[in-house]
Amino acid sequence: MDVNQPKQEHLLALKVMRLTKPTLFTNIPVTCEERDLPGNLFNQLMKDDPSTVNGAETLMLGEMLTLPQNFGNIFLGETFSSYISVHNDSNQIVKDILVKADLQTSSQRLNLSASSAAVAELKPDCCIDDVIHHEVKEIGTHILVCAVSYTTQMGEKMYFRKFFKFQVLKPLDVKTKFYNAETDEVFLEAQIQNITTSPMFMEKVSLEPSIMYNVAELNTVDTAGERASTFGSRTHLQPMDTRQYLYCLKPKQEFAEKAGVIKGVTVIGKLDIVWKTNLGERGRLQTSQLQRMAPGYGDVRLSLETIPDTVNLEEPFDITCKITNCSERTMDLVLEMCNTNSIHWCGVSGRQLGKLHPSSSLHLALTLLSSVQGLQSVSGLRLTDTFLKRTYEYDDIAQVCVISSEVKKES
Repeated sequence: MDVNQPKQEHLLALKVMRLTKPTLFTNIPVTCEERDLPGNLFNQLMKDDPSTVNGAETLMLGEMLTLPQNFGNIFLGETFSSYISVHNDSNQIVKDILVKADLQTSSQRLNLSASSAAVAELKPDCCIDDVIHHEVKEIGTHILVCAVSYTTQMGEKMYFRKFFKFQVLKPLDVKTKFYNAETDEVFLEAQIQNITTSPMFMEKVSLEPSIMYNVAELNTVDTAGERASTFGSRTHLQPMDTRQYLYCLKPKQEFAEKAGVIKGVTVIGKLDIVWKTNLGERGRLQTSQLQRMAPGYGDVRLSLETIPDTVNLEEPFDITCKITNCSERTMDLVLEMCNTNSIHWCGVSGRQLGKLHPSSSLHLALTLLSSVQGLQSVSGLRLTDTFLKRTYEYDDIAQVCVISSEVKKES
């Protein structure tokens, strides 16, 4: 074999081009004052330029569309589209042409070819075209591998491939905060920041709850009988701007009575975000399952079911408490009520509540009064488990506004 023999050139040529939407034409306005030497010449030239906006010639943004001049940015959640063309540059017929397009990521290799069948023959100056689409779901380096195999008229099998590398960037920064309410409700605050260089139209931001919860969106207000977005009618998110979304998750009825089950639930759900950029390019992100820190209720949980917002000074008022056994053993509970400087309990302290089985609850109707005006804290409840001789103290359970009865009459 002659080592100096030149490498055989291929009969087919491969061309790959990314398909993106056009952009608005941008120009650099050149102008001057009327008293300067050119006078009104530059201004008149800009008015005569068909690419400028009539009446706003000094704006850089024109009214014409231009085709992309480079690969541009591709963001996570967007759809990557590419045009692949194989052209027969020779003067002979080529047979059994097979074009294969794979996308290599850091974790997997995906076949994007529309068809896996070979083309029987390709005449001179003819081409095979294919358009591939892929919704990008990973951040980092992606490599588009295009491979072409064919057979010459002499029966020789030929093969070549080309690599096209591009980076997938992160479009949004999503941060979440959880707030565990005493009523088993979970409030989720999602902070979404646009970290691209262009504005986004936020089409949808929703929370898909886990199987144990129902979700209510708190991102609208009632205006004249209609629900309006708290962000206004224009839902554009400028570069580096952050928007906060709020959701309330309530346990479903079949799980709400199972205190031990709800207590240990950490999986809340996942966010589904849809946006549009530039000339309507659509992007979508879905987060992984959001995890919260499970609240620690201890062995016995006490929560308030009903309590008035405002009460009269030195007049009895009623509250309803819910006591739940969060342990794995049966308890025999005794209720004690301790007065504070402002709150006085009405009733017998030290009464037996009976046995409470695991994950079971009981409701207590209690009466108390306040001897001090203002915002007062309901405190002083004690629960003792007679089996283990263990006492659970509950202070600052809730707050109630105490006013004089004369003030209420005047109002």
